[in-house]
Amino acid sequence: MIRTYFKIAWNNLRKNKVFSFINIFGLAAGLACCMLITLYIRNEISYDKYHKHAADIYQLGTNFIREGKETKMSGTPAPVAQAMQFEYPEIKQTTRLLALFNEDKTLLQYNEKNAAPQSFYETKGYIADSAFFRVFTYDFLEGNPATALNEPRTVVLSEEIARKIFGNQPALNKLLHISSGTNGDYDFMVTGVFRPVSKPSHIDARFFLSFKGGEIEQLANRMATNFANNNMFFTYLQLKPGTDVAALQAKFPAFIDKYAGKDLKAQGFYKKQFLTKLTDIHLYSGMNQNVTPPGSVTYLYILTSIALFTLLIACINFMNLSTARSSKRSAEVGIRKVLGAEKSALVRQFLGESVFMSLIAFVFAFALVWLLLPAFNKLAGKELSLSFSQNTISIIAFLALSVITGIVAGIYPAFYLSSFRPVKVLKGRFSNSLAAVSLRKGLVVFQFVISVALIISSVVIASQMRYLRSADLGFDKDQQVVIPLRSATAKQMYPSLKNELAKLPGVTNVGASLFNPGVFNPSDNLLYKEGQTMNDAKRTRMNWVDAGYLQTLNIKPVAGRLFSEAFPADTSFRMVLNETAIRDIGFPSAQDAVGKKVYFDYQGQQYGFDIVGVVKDFHFEDLHLPITPYGYQLNSNLDNFNYMLVHTRGADMRALLSSIGEGWHRLNPNEPFEYNFLDEEFQKNYQAEDRLAGIVGYFTMIAILICCLGLFGLAAFSAEQRVKEIGVRKVLGASVSGIVGLLSKDFLKLVFVAIVIASPLAWYIMNKWLQDFAYRVDISWWVFAVAGAGAVLIAFITIGFQAIRAATVNPVKSLRTE
Repeated sequence: MIRTYFKIAWNNLRKNKVFSFINIFGLAAGLACCMLITLYIRNEISYDKYHKHAADIYQLGTNFIREGKETKMSGTPAPVAQAMQFEYPEIKQTTRLLALFNEDKTLLQYNEKNAAPQSFYETKGYIADSAFFRVFTYDFLEGNPATALNEPRTVVLSEEIARKIFGNQPALNKLLHISSGTNGDYDFMVTGVFRPVSKPSHIDARFFLSFKGGEIEQLANRMATNFANNNMFFTYLQLKPGTDVAALQAKFPAFIDKYAGKDLKAQGFYKKQFLTKLTDIHLYSGMNQNVTPPGSVTYLYILTSIALFTLLIACINFMNLSTARSSKRSAEVGIRKVLGAEKSALVRQFLGESVFMSLIAFVFAFALVWLLLPAFNKLAGKELSLSFSQNTISIIAFLALSVITGIVAGIYPAFYLSSFRPVKVLKGRFSNSLAAVSLRKGLVVFQFVISVALIISSVVIASQMRYLRSADLGFDKDQQVVIPLRSATAKQMYPSLKNELAKLPGVTNVGASLFNPGVFNPSDNLLYKEGQTMNDAKRTRMNWVDAGYLQTLNIKPVAGRLFSEAFPADTSFRMVLNETAIRDIGFPSAQDAVGKKVYFDYQGQQYGFDIVGVVKDFHFEDLHLPITPYGYQLNSNLDNFNYMLVHTRGADMRALLSSIGEGWHRLNPNEPFEYNFLDEEFQKNYQAEDRLAGIVGYFTMIAILICCLGLFGLAAFSAEQRVKEIGVRKVLGASVSGIVGLLSKDFLKLVFVAIVIASPLAWYIMNKWLQDFAYRVDISWWVFAVAGAGAVLIAFITIGFQAIRAATVNPVKSLRTE
């Protein structure tokens, strides 16, 4: 019996090649979308689960409370970790982690005996204390993870960096000179090499420096009693198994009162500590910043919806085409019923056929995923894989999904076809019921609701991304060459290099700073004006620059002046603030603030700063975040900058960069010339949105393609059913355009209904998505007009092809049987 069903199913596939192709291709594309997005989502929800003690590790966060407003941060002050372990026996051990925040690249140099020094700029460096590798699980190829960071000035490298520097030689106990804008310029001994795991983690480190022995340790020692401010360390607690986390958190207010209560009261704010489970950090921490940018649950919901709806569109195609062509199999059903077949047997047969088709689609889908996975990885920024050895459970789940898809797609057609009455169908009186036709139209509307909503979403996301790239940031970001200054040699040569580069014809300005726009800046002061106290102080982000930096960025003053070499009397006790800082601190106007003082208290001593200028608000952070108070101080120490900024003009950038490189090597021949562009670095803040836009765009095209294939099939069947009507109309003088309109209008009506339903739905979803941005586009009426016109045009082209084909057939051929 099963073999008979298989033969019938195979014969039907061969006999109806076009409709079989539409169904199989649609199901394969839908399954492939689901499989790709499932791999992506599985990767997103599996962050940090591979760590041996993952269930007991928590990140300690800080919730600042000031004037009724709460601000969650993932960092804590330096001394908190040790004090908590001392206070609470529930904590087994603690560890701290700090990104090398003052730099995007760190200079590593290896001086091998009797060989020229080798220099490498490496990314993703972190500072960790001695317990880090006892808390977190890393696969060490060389060294002992339990003791790797115990000694001062030790470094643990990833396998990639170790092989790049040392080749196939052992890296253990070799000396590297590491120049960091965050941790200073020191020699470090290699005490470990680890192999990065293929599983995801929110800590994406490529090398770790020991906490001991650098400038960060010196800074932490100076802050040994400061439990109120400088929340720059990521602190992790490994709790003893079975610890009641809620009960432990309930003790934290007493801890804050004991260690920081007095200082917090003096500064006019309060804070709470809270715990986030290690495996929740990536998706569920509720914070905008962490060791690496957190993922978005909203994005996962969007992608899951796209995957399911794409597959559902393919299932609807199957349902519609199966029920529309039911007349082709009505005689078969009638004969089988006359010969004694029961309805349940027919249902099983038709369900078996749909499952058989979905299994064929699964084979094609698996091949599609295998072919498309490298491109999808590049688009999504992931390293996903699909192999039988690593993804056995996933592949079994995908196979089960294809079976479920076959059942979902085939269940309605199976019951519909098996319900035919043999007396009617064998007498040739078969016709589709009103309920079946209405359901088919409803499903077509549903398909286009999804498609139109996806088109609208794609247009809105593309508009927002275009706005992020082109928005006026308040400074010149184009043609700005950023040169990292990492080593002591590079920092010391800055004044000389600046003078050389200023002479080049393509250079307009040169400046230097500790931080650049778009780069994480943890430095801040609590500033207040005369007549106020620290209770009134406002948190103001601070940057230290030379006299030419603000001019290099072309930041505009609205009152007063900028720092300038024309004012040699300027010192680090003079300040330039933005408009928001002036407003928040309480000055009535920018003009009124110039010449006045702002103050900052530190360890019981008051420091005063003269305001020499106020600049127009600018975006020193990406457009997810609102502009907040920001200030500049003059760094009179010209050999202590992290970035050199060169503003260029002209089209021959290659020649100019070559000239800049030559100037660098004349002054610093032992270090490579490294550079990047400010606009490109700033745009890296939108990588998640770029990836979402790409994924949504491509999957929207796939969904529309599947939808159009179904519409093409229905239009073809409609034209086939009305072939004699078309012949009669042509004989009676109907034009080709009239017949095309006749065949198209019923389908286009459904598309218009879908547009009306999809527009408010898409507006609601996209409006919620845009709330993640402090600065965003408005969803204008033209978005819906473009999406609607696009949907109508696509539908008309799809239908029109079949309609024109039917309208141009010789009526003699269609009427000759009469």
